[in-house]
Amino acid sequence: MAFVFPKYLVFLSVLAVGCAAWAQQPQVKVNVLNVCTPSADEQKEIAAALSHVPKQPQFSTDFEIARGRSSLTDAPSFLQAGPSAQLSGEPSVADFVRMRRELTEKAMFSTVQYSFSNDGKTMVETLVLHVRDPKDLVQLSIEDSASSVTSAASMLAASTPASRIKLERFGKSSVVLARCAGAEGGPAPDQSAYEPLFSSASSILGNYRTLLGVRKMVPEELQRVAAVAGVPAKKTAHRSGAKSAPAAKPETK
Repeated sequence: MAFVFPKYLVFLSVLAVGCAAWAQQPQVKVNVLNVCTPSADEQKEIAAALSHVPKQPQFSTDFEIARGRSSLTDAPSFLQAGPSAQLSGEPSVADFVRMRRELTEKAMFSTVQYSFSNDGKTMVETLVLHVRDPKDLVQLSIEDSASSVTSAASMLAASTPASRIKLERFGKSSVVLARCAGAEGGPAPDQSAYEPLFSSASSILGNYRTLLGVRKMVPEELQRVAAVAGVPAKKTAHRSGAKSAPAAKPETK
């Protein structure tokens, strides 16, 4: 009995320490965004952010344009394929063009970033405006997309309407409004109440297409990406690795 009792005390001590450690573990909080039918308060926040986007901004002389091609070999774990989806083992490759301009006036937003990407299946256009002095709102983003069966120039000329609006907030969950399709072949949810917000976002996106000159810039930059990617590997290796021929020795008389 004298031998068993200390072992019992040791077991209780270990159990108490384990329970205390488990109780000190940080709790994980999961926020589920209602992107199809945001609440009335969230709609007001979206409308307020859209109303502060300047229609005729004054850009500084500084700007930045980037272009390139990026590969995604592994699909993110949170993207679940549908029952009829056909997945390919080949890596996904996307050509992209990005532009950044700064606003000079003391307005709500300080920086405008525009991006266009094409992975061969879908073209995505995104406009992001960063808040100058973030207190509640950090940034506003507007996005649209179209199938790659058409060209980038045709998509931009058609002024594809916005399909997603997102507010990133400081210390809070994001507010998102997106066009939603029906689940598993069912009817799409009624989003007629949100058409004014989609219309306002589409108008902003179309205006900044003109202000940033992306209808001309994006197709030209994508052609440059394709030209660089199409350089044969042998020519590149020859240019970088070829050795110059030794100079001929002068003839002696």
